[in-house]
Amino acid sequence: MSAAVTFPVAGLTPATLADVCRVAGAPGFDRWQDQIRRTGGCTDPIRLTGSTVTRDRATGHVLHAYSTDTEPGGVLRVACGNRRASRCPACAWTYAGDTYHLIRAGLVGDPAKGTPHTIRDHPRVFATLTAPSFGPVHNRPGNRPCRCGTHHPDDAPELGTPLDPGTYDYEGAVLWNNHASDLWRYFTIYLRREIARAAGLTQKDAREQSRISFGKVAEYQKRGAVHFHAVIRFDGPEGPDGPPPAWATGDLLDAAIRAAAARVAVDVPPAGDQPARVLRWGDQIDVRPIRAFGDGAEITEQAVASYVAKYATKAAETTGAADAPVHCRKCRGTGRSTRYDRPGSPLSRCPGCYGTGLAEDLARLDISEHARRLMAVCVALQPIYPDRPLAKWAHMLGFGGHFSTKSRSYSTTLGALRQVRADYRAAQQRAALGLPDLDDEEATTLVLAHWAYAGHGHTPGESWLAANIRRDIEHNRRIAREELAASEGADHA
Repeated sequence: MSAAVTFPVAGLTPATLADVCRVAGAPGFDRWQDQIRRTGGCTDPIRLTGSTVTRDRATGHVLHAYSTDTEPGGVLRVACGNRRASRCPACAWTYAGDTYHLIRAGLVGDPAKGTPHTIRDHPRVFATLTAPSFGPVHNRPGNRPCRCGTHHPDDAPELGTPLDPGTYDYEGAVLWNNHASDLWRYFTIYLRREIARAAGLTQKDAREQSRISFGKVAEYQKRGAVHFHAVIRFDGPEGPDGPPPAWATGDLLDAAIRAAAARVAVDVPPAGDQPARVLRWGDQIDVRPIRAFGDGAEITEQAVASYVAKYATKAAETTGAADAPVHCRKCRGTGRSTRYDRPGSPLSRCPGCYGTGLAEDLARLDISEHARRLMAVCVALQPIYPDRPLAKWAHMLGFGGHFSTKSRSYSTTLGALRQVRADYRAAQQRAALGLPDLDDEEATTLVLAHWAYAGHGHTPGESWLAANIRRDIEHNRRIAREELAASEGADHA
């Protein structure tokens, strides 16, 4: 038996090469490339079958007809929309861009996105709320060595792992992550109360004179604990369109944030072999004022928006955990059968996972040992806390909240940004086909559409070709940014 031959191009095995040749030699390859470019080089596109017909509403005359029967493979490929950079860099880039514009609109103002430019004069801070300690871990404390006596480099794999795994509070870490959204909710409630107290007003009077708006993102520390970064802004009583009162200062907001975080406590009653716990925020609370871009401040509007957008596409995989669910979908990780859920009955065990609550063997996953123990604890605690979705979010180390959230009046929404992009592309398509603009009052067209899901993903050859298309797109974007920066620099010179 001859040894397998490898090729100089990364990931291009003989089987993949054969599939690349098949795809490139198939009829409609140019159209296939066009579909992939339109998805940005999506790694896991959704395949759809169906058709659309555009008719004149008055006469019934067909103005345009489209069917996937003429497409390569008989399907239309659309982007998967996954926000995780580890799953789909192309769609994560779009998600990060939308998050950047959403956060930036709440900092510098954008009338098209629901915020006036005058909000740059409102008090704004960038706050970071962290988890408490669950035991000493390997870290890089400034210029001093770690407790283990070693100066760890930035990429040291032991960073964030316990010095003594046997005494580390893995159960506390998982339960804290699982209740982190509750901690944030109580924080927002106490923040408004602390603002009123600091201003010497009743809560009703403070609410009638000012409003708090925020946008936040969750980030994982190396130890696997979630912490939150939030842009918090003072507005007038009607929201961002009005100025906040004179007493609503940045210093008052800073003090109120620290006082509110100190008050938050979430009680977890005893269960099984687990003691009662009181979950709180950690002592490391950072609050920094956000300055206008270009005034030499370290925390600028653009820096904050870029930072939040960066972490909106990351999750627990940055700590060495899995980047996909590992729970049994039939029982949602509970290990119990929804059909035969009777206490003490052998039929109560889920037949899909044999009562384990898992669809994956944690021992076989290519993850760090620290993350493996955290994920295993999520599964082990599920029967003890049946009302908490722990096994379902084991791949998230217990955290099941939204990674990016905002208050209603902070700025626009991700849905609105996506709709603007979809409308723009639809208008381009209609113009190319010579169809009337939908905004035209005289337009009387009727669009009838039928779509069906036909699968997702690529073959090995398609995946390799799509990755090259994505790299070309990223290269072109990088060149465009460099040229834009050079032109702006020349204008300022």
